[in-house]
Amino acid sequence: MRIGVPKEIKNHEYRVGLTPSSVAELVNHGHEVFVETKAGCGIDFDDDHYRRIGATILDSAQDVFDTAEMIVKVKEPQPSEIAMLKPHHTLYTYLHLAADKPQTEGLMKSGATCIAYETVTSPANTLPLLKPMSEVAGRMSVHVGQHYLEKEQGGRGVLLGGVPGVNPGKVAIFGGGVAGINAAMMATGLRADVTIYDINPDRLAELDLHFGSTIKTQYASKPAIERAVAESHLVIGAVLVPGAAAPKLVTREMLSTMKRGSVLVDIAIDQGGCFETSKATTHDDPVYEVDGIIHYCVANMPGAVARTSTFALNNATLPGAVQIANLGPEEAMRRDPHLANGLNVSDGKVRHKAVADTFDDIDYVPVGS
Repeated sequence: MRIGVPKEIKNHEYRVGLTPSSVAELVNHGHEVFVETKAGCGIDFDDDHYRRIGATILDSAQDVFDTAEMIVKVKEPQPSEIAMLKPHHTLYTYLHLAADKPQTEGLMKSGATCIAYETVTSPANTLPLLKPMSEVAGRMSVHVGQHYLEKEQGGRGVLLGGVPGVNPGKVAIFGGGVAGINAAMMATGLRADVTIYDINPDRLAELDLHFGSTIKTQYASKPAIERAVAESHLVIGAVLVPGAAAPKLVTREMLSTMKRGSVLVDIAIDQGGCFETSKATTHDDPVYEVDGIIHYCVANMPGAVARTSTFALNNATLPGAVQIANLGPEEAMRRDPHLANGLNVSDGKVRHKAVADTFDDIDYVPVGS
């Protein structure tokens, strides 16, 4: 198969779909890999790194799309990239369609087969291709939260860990999944006062066993969320409904109860965000203020630590890329129902129910219907 790797063009996105070692693995399986020039420069892999292991370097994204059968990316295709997709293409990347109707409609119009990392499942019913970026975003959320709590950043001037004789800052984490656990690990490492909120009692019990006395857990009822928002200095939104839009847990009205200069970090922004006042931001302009509360809603948080993120992502996505290349997308998904769960769009139709259910005027059409 001819596999293409375009340079990422989203704002401050330095990751790359395939590292040289991943390219080498695909070449060893007998496939041709075409990489856009400078695609890996953001993580210090120049064109020669790719040439040495058998890749062909092309001058433009258009050349890559024109040559390749499968396109491997990191972030969702931007409008100019969607315009280059054709029915013979298989797109393998993050999509997050539930928060992006224009992208959904563009991919439908393209006719391409679009497999989303974030809805591929595992035999344990986890999301293995989302996990590494959730780990990164969860850990980063505490770093950026602490940064924007600093007074010169407009924050309240609170040190999350406190000091002897001064109470630590309060951190509320909504969602006890991968991102939430990693946020809690970093926050407890700073000696913050941490509470995780979730609606699954079994999950709360697991978190209690995992963290012991270093955190508190609470069922995420509306009154509990309201109290958490009012009392906390840093609120981290880490909820996830696979493929679907994130629920709005924090309303605009709740902001009036928060301490001025407190910080909201919305890890769920790729899926529309879990705060009513959330809107996607970029690394160029990462924060904004609503009612005196700082909002950090960068939609590609892991892009800030591009090298770590790229290696972590490739560890998870490469086996699927090899499957698709070796067998073709249809046969690969027929043999592996967990990979098939990643299919979001093909033949102009939405193939993932949670995505279709987000939109009033887009139907869910299973494969074979």
